[in-house]
Amino acid sequence: MLHTLSQLRSGKLAGISQLKLSESLKTFPLEILTLADSLEILDLSNNALSSLPDELAHMKKLKIIFASQNKFEHLPDILGQLPSLEMIGFKSNKIKRVSEQSLPAQLRWLILTDNLIETLPNSLGERPRLQKLALAGNQLTHLPQTLAQSRNLELVRISANQLTECPEQLLDLPNLAWFAFAGNPFTKVEAKINSDIHAQIKSVPEISSASYTLENVLGQGASGIISKAHWNAPQSQFPEEIAVKVFKGEITSDGYPQDELQACLQAGHHPNLVASVAQVNEENYLALIMTLIPENYQNLGLPPCFKSCTRDTFPPGFNLPIQLINRIVSQMQDVFVHLHNNQVCHGDLYAHNTLFDSQGNIIFGDFGAATSYQMLTPTQQEKVKNIESRALKYFIDDLLSICAEEDINSNEFNLLKKHVNN
Repeated sequence: MLHTLSQLRSGKLAGISQLKLSESLKTFPLEILTLADSLEILDLSNNALSSLPDELAHMKKLKIIFASQNKFEHLPDILGQLPSLEMIGFKSNKIKRVSEQSLPAQLRWLILTDNLIETLPNSLGERPRLQKLALAGNQLTHLPQTLAQSRNLELVRISANQLTECPEQLLDLPNLAWFAFAGNPFTKVEAKINSDIHAQIKSVPEISSASYTLENVLGQGASGIISKAHWNAPQSQFPEEIAVKVFKGEITSDGYPQDELQACLQAGHHPNLVASVAQVNEENYLALIMTLIPENYQNLGLPPCFKSCTRDTFPPGFNLPIQLINRIVSQMQDVFVHLHNNQVCHGDLYAHNTLFDSQGNIIFGDFGAATSYQMLTPTQQEKVKNIESRALKYFIDDLLSICAEEDINSNEFNLLKKHVNN
């Protein structure tokens, strides 16, 4: 819910725990400090702020602060003095500097996507609760070696930076499961793609955007908008019913659209992957044409929430019989093998990126965080695969959390649980 400055000044918002202000603010409204005894979430995104006052230290209960799409040139040091602060989101500012002092002791979730950051402080790796780190679209040339200590880190986005070497300190982290690293100099090193993968990429032809017309929007994510579409002339080469994903721009929260397209094509065809049939690669227009998914498919899960941080959520009361879970898991395991046989790390292996029907057939998609990793050494490739195998285990564990009550502790349930725990 969007609030107003006049509501705040009139006292109508006294005692609230969440505040969202977007009024082209150039200075921090000190009236916010009157909420110090109650405020837990502060969203100041889409303003024109460049600093925060030292008085913010009085906000002892503040857990989450968002200030995306403002004009900050450095991450405010005052954030490091907030004892309860655990989630920071300063996406799409002009941040160049992140100091040792700006990172609070309880930091769990740091989003600095689409800024101008070249280096990060060693203190980042000295935040033991850190689980989620989103740094795509910066100017990072290296990462702190102290991140090797981040044993609770589960999700990392470092795509579209200036990293010249694969950050080895991340590859052995015991809980890292979702890893996106495309669009760095070290991923652009020429590496031999085997002939089968090369043939897969070439099998998806380029066509003109004038070949089709977009209809209603089916969905959208960080990297683009998916719409139903129809051909402007009869087609014999392609399926009649299609959907088109039009990529949003030069950079997304996961990286460059061109890297997503490359990984999607390199993944090739599989019965449980969204089928790519053509691509459009025109100036200022990048799109992927896919077969239209039947209407009887629905989302398997919902994205993580503030509380779950990196783990999927599900609608209240939603559950599945163990037979259906088993079928879904078996298909996803096959997808996992297929992707890594083609040297693609999906980076976002989640139930919320999976569609399913009443029979338990799945279609998996959204390659926004995917990375083609054939340029890595064999040892590094194996570690990347191990990272994503953890995501697969979390996927299974999340599904077991919504298993029908009568199937809990069945043989099938216990076998899957054993797989997760191994």
